[in-house]
Amino acid sequence: MSQRQRILSGMRPTGPLHLGHLVGALKNWVDLQERYECFFMVADWHALMSDYESPQEIAQRSRQMVLDWIAAGVDPNRSVIFRQSDVREHLELYAVLSIITPLGWVERIPTYKEQLREVAGRDLATYGFLGYPILQAADILLYRAHAVPVGEDQKAHLELTREIVRRFKFLYKADIFPEPEILLTEEARLLGIDGRKMSKSYDNFIALSDDPEAVRKKAQKMFTDPKRIKMTDPGHPETCNVCHYWEVFAPQEKERIWAECRTSKRGCTQNKQELAEVLIKATEKFRAMRVQQVDVDDVLAWGAERAGREARETMRLVRKAVGLPEGIKTP
Repeated sequence: MSQRQRILSGMRPTGPLHLGHLVGALKNWVDLQERYECFFMVADWHALMSDYESPQEIAQRSRQMVLDWIAAGVDPNRSVIFRQSDVREHLELYAVLSIITPLGWVERIPTYKEQLREVAGRDLATYGFLGYPILQAADILLYRAHAVPVGEDQKAHLELTREIVRRFKFLYKADIFPEPEILLTEEARLLGIDGRKMSKSYDNFIALSDDPEAVRKKAQKMFTDPKRIKMTDPGHPETCNVCHYWEVFAPQEKERIWAECRTSKRGCTQNKQELAEVLIKATEKFRAMRVQQVDVDDVLAWGAERAGREARETMRLVRKAVGLPEGIKTP
């Protein structure tokens, strides 16, 4: 494998990827390929933790998500693209880390209660969902990642991982895992079309795979400047969700669009109609990927083979450290 520093990142296949994923994660992943040895994981065990009552679509969503990654520029020849459940060592290391992690460390993670509120209507008061930060730690440490790209809201999860590394080292006097660094990513943060946080749970997003008509319909529903009642009123582009989308997806047009908004030369309806065409162009390659002959199963199989080699070596070291036999090797 490469001597470059290694990163691990992933996404849960809980629904279609949307514009927020594109600007908040995928563009960064593509850039990271230039500087790091990248492992990108389809986190289907994590998806099952929240969708355990209706898991039927997880497998198909996983394949669609990989297509979106490739369309965005994540290259399976340069990065390891794999499915979490294809590498059984994730759960093995998860078990070891669960044994040594104090319960209070998990209960203090601030996003736990936030996610319970966000997915109202589903019973997520389960042992597995409470412990998902430990599985995240196992995901990272299994590949002995040096850094993890995260947003501000995930810093607590990575700090827990660092604490687990220190506890493992203290208990077993084994220096197996590097303490992964927090690689804070600059995100072009997008709100949903209703002005709230963009979320699959709120169904307030434009999917990367939406057809042009769906994009136009969703763009027309977008929340605009709440202070602008009539077209003749001056606009406030700094606080307008639609104008922010212009800034992200057509920055070369920002100055003109915002000036026309401020001087009442551009109405909200026109603004949304023209933005829709910009978004249709921005998502064209994701629709095109759906009709190309990309064998996702081959991509995932190759990724599982490469990830599996690293995972097995890590677990060999972990088993030795905690006093377990390596296990019987099966063909």
